[in-house]
Amino acid sequence: MKRISILGSTGSIGRSTLDVVDAFGDELSVAGLAAGGNLDLLAEQVRRYRPELVSVRSERDIEPLRARIGSDIEIVHGAEGASAVASLDSADCVIAAIVGAAGIPPVHAALMRGKRVAIANKEVLVAAGDVMTRAAREHGGEILPVDSEHNAVHQALRSGTEREVARIILTASGGPFLRRELSTFGDISIDAALAHPTWKMGNKISIDSATMMNKGLEVIEAHHLFATHVDRIDILIHPQSIVHSMVEYIDGSIIAQLSATDMKFPIQYALFYPDRRESSFARLDLAKIRSLEFQPVDPQRFPAVALAYAASREGGSMPAVLNAANEIAVERFLAGELPFNGIVELVSRVLDRHAGNVAPIDSVGDALAWDGWARNEARGIDVAVAR
Repeated sequence: MKRISILGSTGSIGRSTLDVVDAFGDELSVAGLAAGGNLDLLAEQVRRYRPELVSVRSERDIEPLRARIGSDIEIVHGAEGASAVASLDSADCVIAAIVGAAGIPPVHAALMRGKRVAIANKEVLVAAGDVMTRAAREHGGEILPVDSEHNAVHQALRSGTEREVARIILTASGGPFLRRELSTFGDISIDAALAHPTWKMGNKISIDSATMMNKGLEVIEAHHLFATHVDRIDILIHPQSIVHSMVEYIDGSIIAQLSATDMKFPIQYALFYPDRRESSFARLDLAKIRSLEFQPVDPQRFPAVALAYAASREGGSMPAVLNAANEIAVERFLAGELPFNGIVELVSRVLDRHAGNVAPIDSVGDALAWDGWARNEARGIDVAVAR
């Protein structure tokens, strides 16, 4: 029986992970759960899966959760609590799906204990990729991608050796504004930006998809996951979201991974890797798809992509600053403080302020320090400046 700790159990990735646990109940069970403020759903999960340890966002959530579950299961809280769930002795694998920089300490704690971490949180590797890969290397940990794009690359890379790879090709749906008139981007509403055409996701990742900052972050993440220079990682717009990503080999062969748009597939792959298991999840019917489209990224429509490439080439603290500034920019857009096209403009201004102060990221503390600096900068820029 493989035991799993889930960081972000009440979010979409966490819920999909528990669907996989249900589908493979004779092979998978839950060791620990960590979640945010959705105590009602967390209580349901605790009652059903009976983890040995549960972490909530703050100390004041402990008693309300205990009242809901009516048991003596140990409950911890905050960053230390999430790290405790991630580093449980009984956990064979950790699903890392806590959004934002809050996911950095527990992922590091798991890798320091030699755990397999199936990572769905882009920000961990963007802000602290060198720290995480070093922890995995030195302590026998393992990082496997759950993001559909990186999971697809991981699968496609099994077709050849490292020296045979010419480039990695990440696909992107293009989000809800792929064909919208550019002159109207300043008028985009919050509801329109949240309406992703193919995936059901949380608010933050939905906005990142609309700006395509998510794809820029994925380029940085792929650099760390696959030890590949950023200039050998390309992006193609693929509106159908059927081809999740591709690898081109030096002989001109391109290996692509296709599946239905369901996160249970990459989660199952990461949990059972290197084995595959037969599942009852919905299968892809290629005859019904009929056609697959691909097109290059328009830099005028999606300027966030160029920002991310530049931050990755700069390295050091620049990707951490990019990520944190973007989180605050999205937060401010969702609060009605920024226009849609102000998101990338705000991030760009924070990066400009950081340009002369780029420093190495040698520890979790370094990553969190620059994360905090960028957040303060992004909060302090006058809204009018970003319009």
